[in-house]
Order: sequence, then C-alpha cells, then structure tokens
Amino acid sequence: MKIIYSDLHRKRQAKTELYGGELRPPFECPERMDYILAEIDKRKFGEILPPKEFGIDPVLAVHDKAYIEFLERAWSDWKALGYAGEAVPNVWPARRMRSDIVPEHFDARLGYYALAGETSLSEGTWEAAVASKDVALTALAAVMDGERAAFGLCRPPGHHAAMDQFGGYCFFNNAAVVAQQARDQGIERVAILDVDFHHGNGTQQIFYDRADVQFHSIHGDPQHAFPHFLGFAEEKGEGAGEGHNFNYPLPPGTGFAEWRAALSSALDEINRYKPGLLIVSLGVDTFEKDPISFFKLTSGDFVTIGQDIAGLEMPTLFLMEGGYAVEDVGVNTINTVSGFWSSH
Repeated sequence: MKIIYSDLHRKRQAKTELYGGELRPPFECPERMDYILAEIDKRKFGEILPPKEFGIDPVLAVHDKAYIEFLERAWSDWKALGYAGEAVPNVWPARRMRSDIVPEHFDARLGYYALAGETSLSEGTWEAAVASKDVALTALAAVMDGERAAFGLCRPPGHHAAMDQFGGYCFFNNAAVVAQQARDQGIERVAILDVDFHHGNGTQQIFYDRADVQFHSIHGDPQHAFPHFLGFAEEKGEGAGEGHNFNYPLPPGTGFAEWRAALSSALDEINRYKPGLLIVSLGVDTFEKDPISFFKLTSGDFVTIGQDIAGLEMPTLFLMEGGYAVEDVGVNTINTVSGFWSSH
C-alpha cells in the first residue's frame, strides 16, 4: 500500500488547548505521526512517498473563499495586534445574535469562523494544513491511477472542518476535498466512512444536500461527545441528499461488538450504494485508552475493522483523522490498514 506523508505537518506545533478550564498542550500533537511512522518502519508496511503540490483550487471547491483567505492571513493578522500567545476564539455569533455579517475586527472574525474554542491558530498552521490536503490528494491520485488502496497520513486532520469553520483540530476538510476531486475526475458516486470517535460534522455539512457523496459516521453520542450539536441519528440529509447521510451515535462504554454492528450496517448501505470510491476517515480514538473518548475498542479490534472494510472490495482511500492515546496510535492505525491490506 502506498503511504503519503509530509514532514511539513510539524509546522503546526500548537502550544494551547482549552481543556477542563485550563490552557494545556493540545492532544493533537506532532508525536502522533512519529508513532505511526515508527510502526510502519517496524512492520515494513507500505511505501512512504512525499506528496505532490495541488494548489488551493481543490480546497476552494468545498470551502468558502473568504474563510480560506482568513486562515491564510490569520497568524500574521494576529501577530499584528501585538498579542503574545496563540489565537484562541472567545466570542461567537451565538443564538439570537446575527451571523450574516463577517466582522472586521480580527477577534470577532476568529470566533465567526470557529466551531469551538479548544483549537488555537498557531504559527505554521496554514502551511501544515496545505501540506495535509496535498497528502490526501496525492493518495487519491494513486488510487485513481489504479492502486486498490492508499493511505494519506494527514496532519492536521480534517473531518470537523465545515465549509466555513475550523475546530476540533481541523482546518481543511481533507475527506471532502478528495471526494469532490474524485467527482470532478469522473467518479459518479463516492462514499465516505468516518470511523473516528467524534462525529464528522464538517463532512456532513458539506455534503448534506447531495446524493453523489454518501456519508456515514460512527461516533460517540453527541449528547455526551464533541462536537455535541450535530450527529444525531435522525439527520438523514436534505433535498437531493435525503437518505444519503447516516449517523450511528453510540453511548458511553460502547464495546467492540456493538460498534462492529454499526459498522456492519454502514458497510451494507455502502454496498447498496455502489460507489466508485470509498474514503475512510480513519480515527483511532475509539481505543479504550484514548484520553478524550469513551469507547472500549482494543488494539486487536482495529485489525478486524480493516478486514471488514476490505470485504466491500472497492477502491479505498484511508485518510488519517484522530487518535490521542499517543503511544498506541501507531499500533492501532497500522493494525487497521494492515488488516485491510491482508484481506485483499
């Protein structure tokens, strides 16, 4: 399996996350990639290749232009204000306030484009996000060129990024960028399977009214898990997209048997849909030791997940999302893709 990776992800080394009433180092950190790379090397699994550069147009195909321009200038605009720390949003256009006006003041624009207050904008965030989408698009190119599967080792992750919002450590929605590019290159139908612990709210929002990209997300019940305000089972899509959005929210303490039953339901729907490409938003924060989740999957379960996905026998693109039990991220990630690959 071809694995695409860029060391430019290290440009994002944020120091600030608001968690539990404290400012602490983010759970999403460069070391996550180090453990995955170490596991790839240990098992001699796959060929690691650098990404090609694709420019910003693929991003603008799914994201708002003003939002992308904001992200590109955000760090320099923030530093121009004379602030010493990283950019953390602290005000939003909340209920009963207007959200139809993009503010001029940077602090207000920061909140306008933010999903939540836990994700800071730091030096190098833009460069890392650009490299991350190039990783995803290069992996797509491998599959479009005939590879049965490829793995984009993306960092920052992407599935929380909506059309015009960042948050949950995500800035560009890599899965959405790739899905749209696949459509533009002639793939009639694309399915996205999000197995991250957290709901892929951004991916859902981008494709909610479309029938050509089907979305499935297996995640912690939003009554109890971030991002809280999207990801309920009754969200089925709207307009042309009605019946093409599937959420599988699961309660605290969910073990593998219940989780796998949800995966089976998703795979059955995907098989009926018959997409020309399957994109897997691969989060391994469903692991029992993950610090910000409440599922109980073990490392061995991830092998089975990969095998189950392989049963679809479809061209498949894996894109890295979350997973924050840092020392176990490598094992759980490579267990998934090796389980898939060994089943071909």
